[in-house]
Amino acid sequence: MHELVSQLIDKAGLTQEQAEKSIVVVKEYIQSQLPPMMQGMVDNFLSQKKQDDDFLG
Repeated sequence: MHELVSQLIDKAGLTQEQAEKSIVVVKEYIQSQLPPMMQGMVDNFLSQKKQDDDFLG
């Protein structure tokens, strides 16, 4: 999630606090659109560290 926060700061001109709040809002929205059994996948995705450069393109 740190990388996403950094990109929001750099590309969108948000402050650290704004970027973090934005991610929470988007995460909650995505989770609200998914069945309960899949909502944890969003948390797992956002909490994982970049392990493989090819994974994200």
